[in-house]
Amino acid sequence: MTARKLSLVTFDRDVARTLAGALQDLVEPPPEALTLFEAPADGWRIDAYFSELPDADHLRGFLAEVTGLDVPPIAVEDVPALNWVAISQAALPPVLAGRFTVHGSHDIGRVAQGPNAILIDAGEAFGTAHHATTYGCLTAIDRLTRGRVFRRVLDLGCGSGVLAIAVARVLPRSAVTATDMDPTSVDVARSNIAANTAPGRITTLVATGLNHPQLRRRRKFDFVVANILADPLMRLARDIRRVITPGGKLVLSGILVPQAPAVIAAFVAQGFAIDRHDRVTGWSTLTLTRR
Repeated sequence: MTARKLSLVTFDRDVARTLAGALQDLVEPPPEALTLFEAPADGWRIDAYFSELPDADHLRGFLAEVTGLDVPPIAVEDVPALNWVAISQAALPPVLAGRFTVHGSHDIGRVAQGPNAILIDAGEAFGTAHHATTYGCLTAIDRLTRGRVFRRVLDLGCGSGVLAIAVARVLPRSAVTATDMDPTSVDVARSNIAANTAPGRITTLVATGLNHPQLRRRRKFDFVVANILADPLMRLARDIRRVITPGGKLVLSGILVPQAPAVIAAFVAQGFAIDRHDRVTGWSTLTLTRR
């Protein structure tokens, strides 16, 4: 079986990172694998591998609409049906985000295996920290946990589980719950939790938003991280407020910078105050406090 590769090239690193994030998070079906690297003669190159090929012209228009960028032409070519997830993962270097080092198994012998080294291999649930949204959440977790001890933490839309693992590493006495609506993502998160010696400290649940009996019965959380997308975050604003204690902290990401004002307004209307708005290559990470 032949797969297809879509390629975009730009000389602007931030444009490349924004487009790579949009391809990974906003396109349905998402690419089976995606690489972003610097080609000395061409600038920054994005390669996205699909078994179900989207229409290139339609995709270019969609990316321009959601990012507000001048999207370069998209080249299409047939490629052998290889394990592009494994091949692309092997090219990913470790990522430093605050005190955390997130790395793949191919780098396990080259990364110091201290308490804040997190092993995450790319798979069916993304979340290797190379994406600006995951990076933004990790740096927010690092910053917030340096000055405060949180007792009950929720990773809403956990994907690979990297954020829940990071919290469990720096707050070993906290109760961490990781949820996702996708059962495959929860299975991947459980595997990553086990690989990072955190089972027993993190509870995993398959849940659509906050609609789960265990979430309704449990005490409120004093720290919630939600790395999802702007529209579902705004729809969940009321429910998220319901599960956070007064004075509790909330970190939101998966938000393109132009979408941030609408997300902020939705949460301010639910009684949150905005503490910080961090921007990384076209993506926003918001830190808020429930009043």
